Amino acid sequence: MPFGTITLNDGNEIPAIAFGTGSKLKGTDVTEYVEQALEVGFWHIDTAQFYRTEPYVGAAIKESGLARNELFITSKYSGIGTAEEAIQNSLTNIGVTQLDLYLIHGPQLVRDNTWAKFEEFQKAGLAKSIGVSNYNLEQLQALVKEARVIPAVNQINLSPYNYAEHKSLLEYAAKHEIVIEAYSSLSPITQYPGGPVDKPVAAAAKRLGSTPTQVILAWVRSKGAVIVTTSTHKEHMQEYLSVGDLPDLLPEEVEAIDKAGANGPPKSFKLSTWTTQQRFKAVIAVSWFIVTCWRVSTYWH
Repeated sequence: MPFGTITLNDGNEIPAIAFGTGSKLKGTDVTEYVEQALEVGFWHIDTAQFYRTEPYVGAAIKESGLARNELFITSKYSGIGTAEEAIQNSLTNIGVTQLDLYLIHGPQLVRDNTWAKFEEFQKAGLAKSIGVSNYNLEQLQALVKEARVIPAVNQINLSPYNYAEHKSLLEYAAKHEIVIEAYSSLSPITQYPGGPVDKPVAAAAKRLGSTPTQVILAWVRSKGAVIVTTSTHKEHMQEYLSVGDLPDLLPEEVEAIDKAGANGPPKSFKLSTWTTQQRFKAVIAVSWFIVTCWRVSTYWH
C-alpha cells in the first residue's frame, strides 16, 4: 500500500487515506464504487448512518472476498434512533461484528450520555476505536474535559481555505493525540476554482510532476491528517492513492499554500470558471425561483 497508517491514542492504527461514501454518493448504491476502491488499493472505507450507504458497503466487502483484518471500516452515529440501536444496525448492514472506528457524526447529536455509550461500545468490543466528527475547538475541549476515554479521531472539513480558522483545533487535537480526519479537502478545485490557492498549488505540482489534486492531498498529509476522499471514477481513485508515492511537499510550499488559503476562497465566480455541476445547480435554483414567483403572482391575482 502506498499509504501507511497513523497510530491512534488508544494504540490502534488507522490507514492514512479512506474512501468515503458520503458527499454526492449519499443515498445511492455505492457497491460498484466501493468495489473499485478496494480493487485499486483503498482498505479504509468510511460510511455513516446518515449516508444510507452501509448495506452497499457491506455488499461490496462481501463481493471482494477480503478478510476482515484486511479492512478498516468507519461508520457514524447520525442521531437516528438511539445510539445502541444505531450501532447494531450499522453492524448488521455492513455484515461485521465490530467496527474499527465509530464516530458521533456531529456535536448537535449528543445527548447527556451519548459519549458514555460510545465508551461502552468500545469496552464491549463493538468498536475498536471511538471518536467524533465536525467538532470545533470549544466542543472538543468540553468533551475531553468530561470523557473517561479521549476521542481517538475528529473528522472535519479541512482545506487550505479553512485551515487558518482550524489551526487552534488542530493544535489542541495534537496535544491530546487526537487524529484529525479531513474531508472536502479538494474544495479549492471542486468548489472554488480560480482562487488564491491555485498559484502555489500549481507551482508545487510542476515541481513534483503531479496534478493539483495530488498536491492538495499531499498538503493534507503534511498536516498529519487522514485523507477522506471519494470519486465514482477509477482513475481518480488511483490518482488519490498515488499521492502516497509522492515525496513530501517542501516546507516553503506548505507555507505558501497556507498563506494563500488564509485569504479565503474567491468571493465571486466568473461563469466561465464554473463546473458543469455548479452551472446545473444554478439553472435549477433560478428555475425554481421563477416558478415560485409565478405561482405567488397567480395566487394573489
